[in-house]
Amino acid sequence: MPEKLELLAFGADGWGDEILSGVGVTVSLALATLPLGLALGFLVALARQSSEATLRLAGGIYTTVFRGLPELLTLFLVYYGAQIGIQELARLFGAETAIEINSFVAGMAALGMVFSAFASEVFLSAFRAIPRGQYEGAYALGLGRVTTMRLVILPQLIRIALPGLTNLWMILLKETALVSVIGLSDIIRQTGIAARVTKDAFLFFGTACLLYLVLALLSSVAIGGIHRWATRSEQRT
Repeated sequence: MPEKLELLAFGADGWGDEILSGVGVTVSLALATLPLGLALGFLVALARQSSEATLRLAGGIYTTVFRGLPELLTLFLVYYGAQIGIQELARLFGAETAIEINSFVAGMAALGMVFSAFASEVFLSAFRAIPRGQYEGAYALGLGRVTTMRLVILPQLIRIALPGLTNLWMILLKETALVSVIGLSDIIRQTGIAARVTKDAFLFFGTACLLYLVLALLSSVAIGGIHRWATRSEQRT
């Protein structure tokens, strides 16, 4: 057993450094994807409840596509499809050059689009849970549409949508493992390399399981703090 644990040591004799760098990539990718997914999801939710039929249709198509496609297929389409598309566009202008999309950016874009499609449903449900009288009361006080959204609707929206968004964050944290197939050195890729080199798959994939569980526990603690902050007005009441 001590010999196996030495494989997880830091330095030249162990794989601790590589695995720790994989944890950094996983966390960085999830944190970078979150604001992108939230922003896109919020905009899509606004489009889907718009009075403009074209916007509602576009929002419906967006959510149907990215909720229906497997996440891995979406990742391949973004990573390989974007490269092909950019190269074809470059040829139209007479440029013959090989273009490679950054794996991190491709992973962030693909996971962000999938996350936003599901987040838009959460936001849409939250919008519908806010009584129409909240808007009418704000307009009666002379508040504009932007001010009403910022001061009246958004605080309620965050509180209502938070449980659903919490679940989506946990899913996003696990789905970052998919980026290992396009060469990004996350937890799964680093532990997979270590397992193949050392022939000790159980140790390294078990370590990966523990790392994801630790990240989930830390996320739960952080989300609990955010939930207490979001519901502080109700608690005071």
